[in-house]
Amino acid sequence: MAPEQEAVRGGERSGPSAEKPSGAVSVDRVTHQDVPAICSLYRKVWDPAPPGVPGELVKAWQPTPLEFTSWMGGVTYFAARKDGHLVGVVGCEFHHGTCRMVHLVVDPEVRRHGVASALVAAAIEWAKKGNVASIWVDSLHDLGPATALFQRLGFTLVGVLHQHEWGEDVNFWERLV
Repeated sequence: MAPEQEAVRGGERSGPSAEKPSGAVSVDRVTHQDVPAICSLYRKVWDPAPPGVPGELVKAWQPTPLEFTSWMGGVTYFAARKDGHLVGVVGCEFHHGTCRMVHLVVDPEVRRHGVASALVAAAIEWAKKGNVASIWVDSLHDLGPATALFQRLGFTLVGVLHQHEWGEDVNFWERLV
């Protein structure tokens, strides 16, 4: 089976013939057919905006299908599905011997069900296949759930850019692969 056809379930590989228990999270590569559902998910996640997050930033995080297609240039995206529904997305891009995770979102209705963990596990596996030294991600300083997730998954806070994005502080997290 080719790597792009493999799925990740809770960090474990499974093939198309593997049984998936009801409610299990599966992760696979995004296709262009997924783009409308992904854009709907981004709108759902960021509307309404979390308290304290600037409206300009929220708008930038709600791409149209054309904008998301342009995001796909040079970035490998993974989609998480639960019971056949798209419930999460993350992108991975390689730079200078590292892998950067971008645009991580999870449907609010399935948070705390392992979706983000499965997406990050897929990103880490992708980084290992890319033979990079580390994987990193940035998040808004005030997004407490993101901080808790990255700490729980073994990432280390390696820096903060103050008033970086629309005046918001941005945390940088890294994990060696």
